[in-house]
Amino acid sequence: MSVDLNQSWPAPASPKPVLIVGAGGIIRDAHLPAYQKADILVQGVTDPDQSRAMSLAADHAIPDVHEALKDAVAKHGTDVVYDIATPPNVISDILPDLPDGAAVLIQKPMGADQEQARTIRHICRDKGLKAAVNFQLRFSPMMMAAKDAIKKGLIGELLEIEVHLNIFTPWTLFPFLIPMERVEIAVHSIHYLDTIRALAGNPQGVFARSIGDPRAADFAQTRTSVILDYGDRLRALMSINHNHQCGRKFQSAWFRIEGTEGTMMVKLGVCFDYPNGEADELWLCPNGGEWEQIPLEGSWFIDAFMGTMRNVQRFDAGEDDHLYASVEDAYETMALVEACFKSTKVPGTTLDLD
Repeated sequence: MSVDLNQSWPAPASPKPVLIVGAGGIIRDAHLPAYQKADILVQGVTDPDQSRAMSLAADHAIPDVHEALKDAVAKHGTDVVYDIATPPNVISDILPDLPDGAAVLIQKPMGADQEQARTIRHICRDKGLKAAVNFQLRFSPMMMAAKDAIKKGLIGELLEIEVHLNIFTPWTLFPFLIPMERVEIAVHSIHYLDTIRALAGNPQGVFARSIGDPRAADFAQTRTSVILDYGDRLRALMSINHNHQCGRKFQSAWFRIEGTEGTMMVKLGVCFDYPNGEADELWLCPNGGEWEQIPLEGSWFIDAFMGTMRNVQRFDAGEDDHLYASVEDAYETMALVEACFKSTKVPGTTLDLD
């Protein structure tokens, strides 16, 4: 069996330069390498920590360093795409300072909780921002291919989506998470919830439990169980353990996507031996057939970060008719995350999409 599946978002014809707002680690590790690979120019950067902004500019030959966002806006207006990579709790303070109608890519999550997400959505609507949220897993080659396989009917009617992680995550790399009340779902499994939504739409409700672990005692939650209620045909669930300390042999980080006519297995390579990672994988098997590995054009990190920016650029230029991870769509992912947290106290919580 030979299959041809779409794995990437098309490039814009004439991309605008990018203005970075927030010069943190994710910009260095993922955004800038992705934009370089995609031939998208980064024109400027601003960060409250001027030394950090200047260091980033020096290391990556970024022409402009702005002391404040207002200076960047005064110089560039809507001639750039604003890439906001700041802590989620300050996003709603930044957006009002952008030009009306600007193209914007906002780092996930969309605020610290659904209430902040609602505020962000309101600001974007009020200012007419062409805004998307960087839920990039759905843009990864493996997940775009999986979505295309479902669309083309290669596995028949979708019946099962299972996310299973049994890995060791070195939580000590993330000391900023220690004071947070919401950890595992808010910063990690939110990717999987968003991707499940991208594949199957919104569930009717959710049963969830997210708990701590004495092996990562400083962090509020590092283990999660979720059952998503899609009615009596599609079964969707997540089982997440970040604290498996018995070596690689029985570690697991997979999506299993099963239908009436076949199954796909998607390996999340970045989760193994983090932050070194392994290669992503996509496997497809028709019922009664043989497993075939689908060659991937790239990986979650960094290729997915090209896709999110390309989509914003193309939508801004009129080349795309929609934003795949628009603030409107991302808000519904935030609603699902909020329902998960509420479900830990009130089982069977439904989504509040208002």
